[in-house]
Amino acid sequence: MKKLIFLFSLLTAGLWSCQNTGSSQKAPVADKEPAQPATVAFKKSQPKLGDYWYQGEAEISRYELAQNRYAGIHPGEAVLVFVTEDFLTDKEVKNENYSNPNSTPVLKMNMIRKFPTGLYSYVIMTSVFTPTKVKDFPQTLKVATTTQEWCGHTYQQVNFRNGKYKNTLHSYFENEADQITEVDYAILEDELYNRIRMNPEGLPTGKLKVLPSTVITRLLHLPFEPVEAEASLSDYSGPDFSGEGLRVYTLRYPALSRTLEIVFHSKAPFIIEGWTDAYPSIMDKKVRKSVARRTHTIKSAYWKKNGREDYALREKLGLEGI
Repeated sequence: MKKLIFLFSLLTAGLWSCQNTGSSQKAPVADKEPAQPATVAFKKSQPKLGDYWYQGEAEISRYELAQNRYAGIHPGEAVLVFVTEDFLTDKEVKNENYSNPNSTPVLKMNMIRKFPTGLYSYVIMTSVFTPTKVKDFPQTLKVATTTQEWCGHTYQQVNFRNGKYKNTLHSYFENEADQITEVDYAILEDELYNRIRMNPEGLPTGKLKVLPSTVITRLLHLPFEPVEAEASLSDYSGPDFSGEGLRVYTLRYPALSRTLEIVFHSKAPFIIEGWTDAYPSIMDKKVRKSVARRTHTIKSAYWKKNGREDYALREKLGLEGI
């Protein structure tokens, strides 16, 4: 397991590695000095991507979604929000006060999916926190997913602790409600979107063990545990997306009869053009494919855009219900 963690840190370091102080799983602690915002140091070490990310704005993309659920494909929309911020490695929350030295910069992704299934609807949100100082912190530190539907809702949180992932699940459903488990380290499917944005050439390929996404494990009611997968990185030539300079990262899970494709632009900042996810539908076991296609992208400090006059930005993003 230690060899896998070390190998993944080497593969992903690439563009985002800063000064190497070792691959310890604990945050470096300053000598009685409070943590400082990572902006200045990050820009100096990685000026090309630093100038894109650490500018006090987030990147927001809207996707047209066709979601596999039950025995059909349902229309919807998805939003990906990528933003850089400073993160407390002991509490595993956003660093707001800069009084705690246990801090490191992360790339945060919020993925929101909203789709109806006949009469009733789903809203699913996943947050992923991946350190950008990959040599210091090779592992994604936290994933949190909420699934809301008219039957009820679930909350799942995954935290990296002492070389393993602690998985906490609260669910409306009797068979999976209120459990805390610990799973061996493996690459998180949920973190792949962040890894692509940071350094796609560092993505692991070949046969490997992967923790499937917290969304798919909830939709299919699967245990959260590592699964054998086959990963590849190549130029994109499929039928679902058009455009020049596209690449695709593919994960195939033979045991799940599932194939995930994440399609992205080959040049920095490696914008996600969309994804496909083919797996057996929960009702009739027929393999159907979810597809998300990017329609709009803007940069914005959205947390400041909360006035009535800012609704125009939603129109600029093509947002309907999210």
